[in-house]
Amino acid sequence: MLKVLIVDDHDVVSYGISRVLQDVEGVEVVGVVHCGEEAILQSKKLQPDIVLMDVHMPGIGGLGATKEIKRLLPRIKIIALSALDDNLYPVKLLEAGASGYLTKGTTASELLEAIQVVSKGEHYISKSIAQKMALSKFIIDGDGSPLGQLSDRELQVAQMIVDCKKSTEIAEHLNVSPKTVSTYRTRIFSKLNIDSDVELIRLAVRYNVLGMG
Repeated sequence: MLKVLIVDDHDVVSYGISRVLQDVEGVEVVGVVHCGEEAILQSKKLQPDIVLMDVHMPGIGGLGATKEIKRLLPRIKIIALSALDDNLYPVKLLEAGASGYLTKGTTASELLEAIQVVSKGEHYISKSIAQKMALSKFIIDGDGSPLGQLSDRELQVAQMIVDCKKSTEIAEHLNVSPKTVSTYRTRIFSKLNIDSDVELIRLAVRYNVLGMG
């Protein structure tokens, strides 16, 4: 029996995934949590075989949670789920130890296929994302997108800036102070050699590494 932990901050999404998996022979949903911090705690408690990990969540997010779970419990397989099919996040998640990467637009059959493949110790990346990664190998090599030099948290902040979130919204989402968000913004602008949110959005569109909305 494969034990699966679902991590997503949207109830509709987590409920939908649970419904898909509940009648699958050989698969048991052992828990549903809503943030990266809970994912770490429940992974230690429930010892799942596979974690279905939302990428964009409050707090440390899916990327930070993936790194910590793989550090503490390396046997657990993680499949990342994102609303975006960008180039940069799949690379970041795979580097962090994820075994799979799917968009939330995936079909139920592909989700089940990914679970079965990953449970055998292999990697699974949805075809659309794999194609983009193949066409954008320069991102993996660090020779293309300047956004590749951002830290995990800076990337989270950059994503929300691109999504036109206010500093107060970003602070609340990440559980930090607005002053900390301002510091991250300054670091991001310095690393990318830009001066405004508009320039950041232009970079995101140009390199197709951060989704809009």
